[in-house]
Amino acid sequence: MDKTTLQNVHNRIKPYIHKTPILTSQLLNKICSAEIYFKCENFQKMGAFKMRGAANAILSLTEAQKSRGVVTHSSGNFAQALSLAANSIGVKAYIVMPKNAPQVKKDAVRDYKGIIIECESNAQAREDEAIRVQKEKGATFIHPSNDDDVIHGQGTAAIELLEDYPDLDYIFTPVGGGGLLAGTILAAQYFSKSCKVIAGEPMEVDDAYRSIISGEIEKNETANTIADGLRTYLGDRNFPIIKTGVEKIIRVEEVEIIEAMKLIWERMKIVVEPSSAVAFAALLKHKDSLKNKSVGVIISGGNVDLSNLPFS
Repeated sequence: MDKTTLQNVHNRIKPYIHKTPILTSQLLNKICSAEIYFKCENFQKMGAFKMRGAANAILSLTEAQKSRGVVTHSSGNFAQALSLAANSIGVKAYIVMPKNAPQVKKDAVRDYKGIIIECESNAQAREDEAIRVQKEKGATFIHPSNDDDVIHGQGTAAIELLEDYPDLDYIFTPVGGGGLLAGTILAAQYFSKSCKVIAGEPMEVDDAYRSIISGEIEKNETANTIADGLRTYLGDRNFPIIKTGVEKIIRVEEVEIIEAMKLIWERMKIVVEPSSAVAFAALLKHKDSLKNKSVGVIISGGNVDLSNLPFS
């Protein structure tokens, strides 16, 4: 991986993504005693950064592979991202989803022309069904976060942020599966002089934090967090990048996530999902060490269930 490769990825996916806005808030700057720049991937196509990685992964396939389609297992944002990206590029997308996935998510996948294959609600069933589709259809499997092309695509959000603000001291991202964090680390390494990357992670699913300490990929015993997009764990493609490149991982409590989310809704007047608020919650928790610094925050998405908000 080098700067030219990442730049080529960015150029390749530009026709299929939005260049999302970067917003600021004088009040939030005052609260944190820092200059904060929010990269708003909640305004990305399908509402999350994952459109970037999905588009790059499909565009990186051969024509023969594209003709046979792609498959993934996801009940969240990547299911929608791969469906929309595939439809935009003219490729079939098979999406393995648990039977109990929210109907609103299934509807979104179908709206983007994704072909849903339902399975039982456990990790083994998802993987088995994806393998079956691969064999039966000849489709190429694309992992939501543990895939080099996906990682490189996700890094383009930070590239855009650094193009506009090249002197950032830090970029904060959430960490779940690790694709966004790994991509952001690569972007910071190649497109900035000295920008460090910090991740926020829910205390309830702190596998990435524990993985950095142990040096091995850790799993979670529970998934008890409002940040439903961060309930996954790291993979063998992104963990080596994260292990050597992340400055630190800051764990945040559920109440801190909710307060950060509420602050963004109230003060910035934008819709962000709980997983997005985790990065800002981590910044707020460590604001004393960021005084007079220039800080980027990647708002990862805005797909929320409006009937189930954590605040009234």
